[in-house]
Amino acid sequence: MKTADCLNHMAPYLFAQIDKKRNALKEQGIDVISLGIGDPDMPTPAHIVDAMKTALDKPENHQYPDYSGSLAYRSACAQWMKNRFGVDLDPKTEVLGLIGSKEGIAHLHTAFVNPGDWVLAPSIGYPVYSGGATLQSAETYFMPMRAEQGFLADFDNIPEEVLSRAKIMFLGYPNNPTGALATEEYFDKAIDFCIEHDILLAHDNAYSEICFDGYLAPSILERPRARECCIEFFSLSKAYNMTGWRIAFACGNAEAVAALGTVKNNLDSGQFNAIQDAAITALTAPQTCISEMCALYQRRRDLVVDALRAIGMECIAPKATIYIWTRVPEGETSESFATRLLEKAHVIVTPGSGYGPDGEGFIRISLTTPDDRLLEAVRRIKENM
Repeated sequence: MKTADCLNHMAPYLFAQIDKKRNALKEQGIDVISLGIGDPDMPTPAHIVDAMKTALDKPENHQYPDYSGSLAYRSACAQWMKNRFGVDLDPKTEVLGLIGSKEGIAHLHTAFVNPGDWVLAPSIGYPVYSGGATLQSAETYFMPMRAEQGFLADFDNIPEEVLSRAKIMFLGYPNNPTGALATEEYFDKAIDFCIEHDILLAHDNAYSEICFDGYLAPSILERPRARECCIEFFSLSKAYNMTGWRIAFACGNAEAVAALGTVKNNLDSGQFNAIQDAAITALTAPQTCISEMCALYQRRRDLVVDALRAIGMECIAPKATIYIWTRVPEGETSESFATRLLEKAHVIVTPGSGYGPDGEGFIRISLTTPDDRLLEAVRRIKENM
C-alpha cells in the first residue's frame, strides 16, 4: 500500500522518540530520570476528580456529546476568561471545546491551509505548529528567535513570496520551550501585522497559569483589535494537572472558531461529557490549587537553576512555564549532549533542535519531577560534563 506523500516529509515526533529511548533503558533495568516531557508528577486536584466521579453516574453523560463542547462547558470557559483576563466572549460563537489543545492546533491547519500555502511558525516552538502544515502539504517559514531579542519571533523580514500565501502565524507566550515572555507592544505589533496581511494569528497560551515572581501572563485577546484576527488556545493540562484528560478550548475570532468547529464536526465527536463536567469544576472552583502548584514549580526552578549554574551551565530563571532552557557545553550539539546524558547519566533531556532550527545549542529541562530526583539528575549531569 502507498501512504500519503505528506507522511514522507514528517519528522519523527520528538516526544515519541524520547519515550521509546526511555522505555528501552527501563527494560534493561536501568534507573532513568526523565526531565524530557512536561507531564506533571502531581495528581489532578481531588475536587476535580470527585466532580468526575459524580459526572460518571449521570446516564446522560454517556451519550454523544455536543460537537462544539457542551454549552455549560463553553460558558464556564467564557466566564473563566472574563474572571482571569477581563475578556468578554460569547460562549456560543467565540468558544470551542477541544480534545486537548494539540488536537485543536493541528486541526486549525485543516481549516485554513491549502497545499502550497505557508504557515509562519516560531523557529523555536511546539512541533505541531509546523507538523500540522506538513500534513496539509503546506510549507513552514520559521520566524527567527534569538536570545538577544528575548526569544520574540521576528516577523519583520518575511519574504514577500511567503507573505502572499501565508495563512496562519503561530505564537506562544509564555513560550515553550524557552520560557520567554511577550510584551503588550509585541502583541500589538503582531496583531497589526496579521490584520495588514490577512493572516490568522493563533496564540498558544497553554502556560498562562504557571507563573512566578509575581508575573501574571496575559491573554492576547486583551489587546485592541485582537478579535479581528486572533484565535487563542488554552489547555487545562498544565494548569490543573490534567494532561491525560485531554480537555482544552479555543476562543476568539468567531469566524476562526467556526471554521475550526466545522473541521472537528467532521473528524471527531467531541469530548466525553463527564470530562467536560469535571473541567467546569476546575475552571469555576477556587483557584488555590494553581497558586500552590506555582509555588512548588518556583521552588524547583530555583533549585535547578542554582544547580546548573554551579556546574557552569548558562541559563536564565524563567518567570513562567515548567521548563528550564539552557545552553549546551561548548563543542556539543543539542543532540550530542542529550544523547550523552541519556547513555552515560541515564537522564533524559529534550534537545533544543527538536523545537526548530534556532533551538540548536540548547536543551530543555522539565520541572515535573520530584525535588530529590531533580537534584540527582543534576548530580549525574555534572559527573558527565
